[in-house]
Amino acid sequence: MDKPLPLAGIRILAVEQYGAAPYGSQYLAQLGAELIKIETPPEGDVSRRVGPFEIDEHDSEFFQTFNGNKRSILLDLKHPKGREVFEKLVAKADAVLNNLRGDQPAKLGLDYPSLSRINPAIVCAHLSAYGRDNRRAAWPGYDYLMQAEAGFCHLTGEPGTPPARFGLSVVDFMTGMVMAIGLLAALLGAKRTGIGRDVDVSLFDVALHQLSYPATWFLNHEHVTTRLPRGAHPATVPAQSYRTKDGWVFVLCMLPKFWEELCRGLGREDLLSDPRFIDFPARRAHRDELTLELDAAFMQKTTAEWLERFQGRIPIAPIYDLAQGLRNPFVEEIGMIESLDHPKRPGLKRLACPIKLDGKRPPSTPAPALDTDTSAILAELGYSPAEIEQIRALFAGERA
Repeated sequence: MDKPLPLAGIRILAVEQYGAAPYGSQYLAQLGAELIKIETPPEGDVSRRVGPFEIDEHDSEFFQTFNGNKRSILLDLKHPKGREVFEKLVAKADAVLNNLRGDQPAKLGLDYPSLSRINPAIVCAHLSAYGRDNRRAAWPGYDYLMQAEAGFCHLTGEPGTPPARFGLSVVDFMTGMVMAIGLLAALLGAKRTGIGRDVDVSLFDVALHQLSYPATWFLNHEHVTTRLPRGAHPATVPAQSYRTKDGWVFVLCMLPKFWEELCRGLGREDLLSDPRFIDFPARRAHRDELTLELDAAFMQKTTAEWLERFQGRIPIAPIYDLAQGLRNPFVEEIGMIESLDHPKRPGLKRLACPIKLDGKRPPSTPAPALDTDTSAILAELGYSPAEIEQIRALFAGERA
């Protein structure tokens, strides 16, 4: 890139593992922050060993998905020497983030009251399951539990089927991004004032917040949004999936002009004057009848034929499975798949950063091998070669 990355010169320490925080912190690393991942010896982040596609004993494709562009140091924060090294890092850092259980940051001295004596401008971001200031602070928690308790599972799937979670860990990923936003906001404040702070986000809070307008409707009118057939939008019609001759398409007529274009393109101009479908309230009241009419029309042609007719004119997309979604030529055309120069898996493919800077996606590097940066980071902190060997013997050991 022609310009420095926007977070160049920012150092962030990450006491993180698995998915939520690593997902969010990887954005910070891709945008130029020096992200130092602090891993617990001897095995490091548990996601290094998440199968089924391992690269070696301490690396996996799961780990590579969330930890690109980072550095790594093995450090036991509960050991006096580990704490000494950590505090030296804090003195030269801008932020510390973690995704520990809510009762752990204070115990491990990762919060602002503990670290401000070392660095008054430090920002301490905490991502936990339920937060640090309530009766669930010590509870373990994961994405799927949040989907269950916040009501997601009863909003997912077809009516009359058992509750189902989303196919992806959306709460983890959303919480990681919210953490990154909170950290950056606090960092801007700290750069302006010289005073840092604690920033808290939790899986539960973010999951609940994602209920968005259905929550507003319920809180004000006790209206319960329920599952509708075909993944339909609760208010706007038509906005759901429809059968074609050989598959499915998803159509969203969120504006009157799209509804009009749809009817004309289907050769069903008669629907425009049908009193059952004359406006949004009427179409909502007669949703099932409209589904039958539109299914009959869409089933006259293949998905490809309908896409050729409608794409760019109304909001429409084919309903693909995962393989079709990733093999979509448009994905390669826009550069959303990248190949990493991984030393043990050359050409490892991964999805690229969705953020563009001046029209270009930021560069990516593979996630670090276990213990790969420990010696270099210790040397940067002023430790002598002999001291580095002693510290590595405590925490890392020599690996073949």
